[in-house]
Amino acid sequence: MTDDRAAALAFIGADSGIEARLDRYVDLLARWRKATNLMSESAFFQVWARHIADSAQLLAFAPLARRWVDLGSGAGFPGMVIAIQLAEIEGVEVHCIESDQRKCAFLRTVARATAAPAHIHAARIETLDPTMLKPVDAVTARALAPLPRLVGLASPWLTRGAIGIFPRGRSEASSTEPFSDASEFQFESLPSKLDRDARIVRVAVADRE
Repeated sequence: MTDDRAAALAFIGADSGIEARLDRYVDLLARWRKATNLMSESAFFQVWARHIADSAQLLAFAPLARRWVDLGSGAGFPGMVIAIQLAEIEGVEVHCIESDQRKCAFLRTVARATAAPAHIHAARIETLDPTMLKPVDAVTARALAPLPRLVGLASPWLTRGAIGIFPRGRSEASSTEPFSDASEFQFESLPSKLDRDARIVRVAVADRE
């Protein structure tokens, strides 16, 4: 993992403060992951390259976003990574929505330990009142659901002006097909910075002019 850590930190361009926060995060993952079913042994072995760096790249797809919502946060990818990256910027809020109480306890522990501006909501996505989070700039989720379902879950924020930033791995090719030409959303399929065969889908309300 040492080589992966060095490569991930170089890719992120992490300063000493972000580096220390990410190290603390990974240390807590190592201690909590089995008890809370956060991730498998093989996934944890690749945590820096496959999870932290992959989450960190999403900032570049919405560089001005300061208020984020992360749907189905799980172990904190990408929401907690984004919160750590933006921890020293004033006005940042990352809302992590997760229905599993044990995972929420882990996320709250990470937020305290890293001083990340993450707010943990122990709730199902469908039951959360989107207006309670104030204006949101970006919505994200990783490995949560097929894109049509994901856009449906994110639509309360998308229709209020947020941008959707959704990593789709290598399965994106046909993921926008279920949307008709009359869809209220427009989609951009962009290449991942880590895997040339993987895609990031950026979603926004369609321009009707």
